[in-house]
Amino acid sequence: MSRSATAQHLRHLTQAAVIAALYVALTWISAIFGLSGQGAIQLRISEALCILPYFTSAAIPGLTLGCLLANLVTVAALPDLVFGTLATLLGALGTYFLRRFRWLAPLPPIAANTLIIPFVIRYAYVGVADALWFLFLTVGAGELLSVGLLGMLLLFALEPHRTRIFGARTYRE
Repeated sequence: MSRSATAQHLRHLTQAAVIAALYVALTWISAIFGLSGQGAIQLRISEALCILPYFTSAAIPGLTLGCLLANLVTVAALPDLVFGTLATLLGALGTYFLRRFRWLAPLPPIAANTLIIPFVIRYAYVGVADALWFLFLTVGAGELLSVGLLGMLLLFALEPHRTRIFGARTYRE
């Protein structure tokens, strides 16, 4: 492996690790304030990071690992560990594949979480007897706020600095 390929690989791994760590930290902060519990109403601030595959493919493993670790630290149920992580992976892949269309970038994580997480909440957590339509509504609203609003604000804040932060080759690969 050439020196530049090694440096590029190391940068990719570092970006993924930082994104995973940020996701866990932001989820933990949300949990402290009661925003990211396992109930019907959720607003994970960390979901704003789901916009990052727009900038770099390193965000795909970073977000996926971050979600898995965040669910472990917040003591999520086993189906949440599996399907919550899967929803994040699918959303990250979708954002990466739509990276040429800035305004569509938040749609995959919003859709993946809105379609998958209500079933997880309804069937994995005892005591959540809310109707599925209500869970679709609340999870979708939380995703619209965290990814659609906060994520797009993050995207516009990072875009002028994209090459300095993510490197020239990772932007719209």
